Parts: sequence; C-alpha cells; structure tokens
Amino acid sequence: MKRAKYLFPVLAAVSLLTGMQVSAEGYGQGRERDAMNRPAGAVTFQAQYAASGAFALSDDPQRIILTFDQGYENGYTAKILDTLKEKHVTAIFFLTGDYARKEPALIERMIVEGHTLGNHGMKHACIAGMNSAAIEEELMTLHSFVQQQYGYDMQYFRPPCGEYDAFSLEKVKSLGYRTLFWSAAYEDWKTDDQPEPAAALQKLTDMAHGGAVYLLHSVSETNATILGELIDSLREKGYTV
Repeated sequence: MKRAKYLFPVLAAVSLLTGMQVSAEGYGQGRERDAMNRPAGAVTFQAQYAASGAFALSDDPQRIILTFDQGYENGYTAKILDTLKEKHVTAIFFLTGDYARKEPALIERMIVEGHTLGNHGMKHACIAGMNSAAIEEELMTLHSFVQQQYGYDMQYFRPPCGEYDAFSLEKVKSLGYRTLFWSAAYEDWKTDDQPEPAAALQKLTDMAHGGAVYLLHSVSETNATILGELIDSLREKGYTV
C-alpha cells in the first residue's frame, strides 16, 4: 500500500477505549498570536492533545503545509492541482466517502503527483459523542474503500467541522491515525459569497508562521485563483511550502 510520509511524529498506540465522551468541542485557532505569529489556540490545543495523536502545527519551524478539504467537487480541483504541480508543492487532500466514490480521476491524479490523501469521514459525520464502534465505522469504512479502490493507505484524519472530544481523539489514534487540525484558515467555503482575491491573498499571507497547517477548501474559486501567488508570497517570506 502507498503511504505518504509527513512531518508529524509517530506516537505509541494506546489501548482501545470503550467508553464515550459526550462533551463535544469545536476547534478554532483563535485570533491571539504569539511572538512567532502562531495562533494561541493552535499552540494550546497542540500542547494539550499531542499525546492523543492530534496536531494543529507541524514541528518544522520553516515548513508550511497546505491542506484541502474535499467535500464535493466544484470544478476547481484540477486547477489547484495544476498550480501545485507548477510550483512543485505537495499537499494533503482530505476526502469524504462521497468524494472518494465520485472523483476517481482526480484522486488518481493526486496520488500520481505525490500528494497525501487524508480521511475526512465516510459520511462527513461529527465523531464527537460517538461510541467506539461508530467512530471505527466512520473512519475505517472509508479507509478500506480507498485501500481497495486506489491501493492507498491513509494515515491522517480531519474531524468534520473541527468537532472533537477527548475520547474520539484517543479512539482515532488507536485506529492508527493521526488527527490533523490547522493553524491558518479563513471563510472560503461559501461558494455564493467568495472572498475578494487580493484581500484573501493578503489575509492568508499575513497568517504565515513556522509549522503552519493551512486549511483551504477546493470548492473555492478564490483559492484556485490565488494559490500560485500565495505559494510565491509564503516562499518570499522565507518558508518552505
């Protein structure tokens, strides 16, 4: 099976938990920033949950990782892939079950061009509050489908809407996954109210920090338009993308 290698540490497995945590939390990186321009919420989250295999930052102070959530296809993913190829950048694409079934050509292209496939849940369901069996079904049904359909072994999970609880993070870890949140994001998913490109480019550039994990949505026309300039801007600031 193909397995991409990224920058997050492999942590020891934990024993399978059978209880249920019903207090869901919604992740957000927050507006306050430290001296390295890192969002305080991301730093605090990582300190609290890294032992549970959950991350909002990478451990490379020079690296910025681009990630794209693939809920459905809106006609911009091919352009995004074209730009990534042109700029010699690899990204992480988080797939839902519906996307994995409907977009084989794009997914095959992601694999061939060296990108990482991530798990965004078979049904894009909130796993916070789910019991052990339900979490396993939500992740591993998609995991098995991608293995069988594409010969690819996923290893990163992103909780839909950033919703989690302590139990779900431990359960995801026990399934051999690392949970990847983000440290830079903006409101780009409203297809009928897209950000103005120049303002979006400035906002995303101003968010830059070492170890950043950018959350972008491939349904965004703005993202497809500014991606090349964003990569250039981040590199001009001295980061590896």
